Amino acid sequence: MKTFLGTVMLLATAAVAAYAQTPAVSAGGVSNAANGLGTVTPGSLVSIYGSELAGGLAQADTIPLATTMSNVSVTFNGVPAPLLFVSGGQINAQLPWNVLSSGTVGTATVVVTRNNQASAPQSLQVGPFSPGIFAIGNIAVAINSDGSIAAPAGSIPGIATQPAKIGDPGGLVILCTGLGAVDPPAVDGADSLDALRTATTTPTVLIGGKAATVVFAGMSPQFVGVNQINVAVPTGTATGDAVSLQISLGGVTTTATVTIAVSQ
Repeated sequence: MKTFLGTVMLLATAAVAAYAQTPAVSAGGVSNAANGLGTVTPGSLVSIYGSELAGGLAQADTIPLATTMSNVSVTFNGVPAPLLFVSGGQINAQLPWNVLSSGTVGTATVVVTRNNQASAPQSLQVGPFSPGIFAIGNIAVAINSDGSIAAPAGSIPGIATQPAKIGDPGGLVILCTGLGAVDPPAVDGADSLDALRTATTTPTVLIGGKAATVVFAGMSPQFVGVNQINVAVPTGTATGDAVSLQISLGGVTTTATVTIAVSQ
């Protein structure tokens, strides 16, 4: 009997220890969710890296996004962050719009709490702009007027792809994050199906180094923390299977390694 009870107590103690794991955010572990760069912007999507951040995988299935998921929560400067995804090594969240008490430039601290156990705070840099284009590998999530991705035909298994057409009247929709403030203001964790929210500063979009005409830049209606830029692919744009697609905003230009396919 004593042996049996002792075994039960050991198992119970181990279970409590596992339940009370303290999460740890890596130094410099917060980055733009689209491109992995360090400076992030209010309202944008960010990735948090570390260890013991959650007990398993979970992802959001409702909007507005909740600020607690699987007994995990995140704060930036004490402000609860809407959560999209949690796992042991990574959390994806929206950086709250009011992460800084005034302005859009400064330092914030992130704390991850799991089962009432809080991580040590880690600092991150917040700036007014941190553009990043969502991509599948190096292929930009840039959507043609027919709903296909602007990439060589058959290049992404299970996803319709075809090159963007120069002069396509439907243009191209680029999904990105980090464009900064919008008008009217957005709400943490909410989509923008209720109103058209336009970026207060219009970015420059370069396709193969050539400036495209920006028709709209702001919040994507159906996705939380995701920006949308509608552009027309201008005459004279370079063609090919891997034409660079870049966003330039506030002195920050995204990498030329993200590409789209373009044809006449």
